[in-house]
Amino acid sequence: MKTEKPACGSCPDKGELCEETCTQAVAAEFRFAPRNDVKSVIAVMSGKGGVGKSTVTALLASTMAKRGYRVGVLDGDITGPSIPRLFGLKGGNLRTGPHGISPRETDLGIKVISLNLFTEREDEAVIWRGPLLAGAVKQFWEEVDWGKLDYLFVDLPPGTGDVPLTVLQSLPLKGVVIVLSPQDLAVMIVKKAVNMTRQLNVPIVGLVENMAYLECPRCGEVLYPFGKPQGEQVSRETGIPLLATLPIKPDITRFGDGGMVEMLEAGEVSRIVERLQELNLPQELAENGQSENS
Repeated sequence: MKTEKPACGSCPDKGELCEETCTQAVAAEFRFAPRNDVKSVIAVMSGKGGVGKSTVTALLASTMAKRGYRVGVLDGDITGPSIPRLFGLKGGNLRTGPHGISPRETDLGIKVISLNLFTEREDEAVIWRGPLLAGAVKQFWEEVDWGKLDYLFVDLPPGTGDVPLTVLQSLPLKGVVIVLSPQDLAVMIVKKAVNMTRQLNVPIVGLVENMAYLECPRCGEVLYPFGKPQGEQVSRETGIPLLATLPIKPDITRFGDGGMVEMLEAGEVSRIVERLQELNLPQELAENGQSENS
């Protein structure tokens, strides 16, 4: 028994559904005229979960937006999306226009798309196999009305599976930022992400070591909850520059959990942002170490 498809309501063959006609009708209904103009697509990647990759993504996007750039965030972590929560965005009621799905916008004007924005409940589980996950991320790139952006940050799920592979192979990446934490296990696994990226000939912008230390608010003593930082050692071993060593800050957790990550002033990410700014410069300016705003 054939079931009626979304575009069949006005189909003249509705009584005897023609598979080819219905397929064409559905395609016509969802065909968009892309008009995206994105200067730099930056993927944020990690070897394992729990290293603060999504938080780093949100801080980079917020800092760029505060500097006057047009910024977007594509949440590629389909089964564990956290970008909407960090920015205080609720799901449901996404709209579609002539140029694709309209992303949500934050207070700073950052355009965001995430699977969690399609559902009313943020804790709804997504139980999909790899090809579906990768396909969703590709649709986020192709069927979302990003418009004109200076930077689009893609928050990848941890590891080297289908979604990172799709992004590294299919999106026009300017570079990848790789996030790690000081634990020996995290350092070991991050090298897998480095090797994957290099095998696919995607440039690596640099490393970010997150949760590297904690400064006691009372006495100022520097503590190392996860062991001494290893970012410089990984940088020497891989030949990839270490862009930043970020501390553990209770404010980051508090503001992130409260959906107010844009309110944070994270001076520690300035060096990362300056390196990313160089990617949008004309070659002759980048070689001279100059910078300009868009």
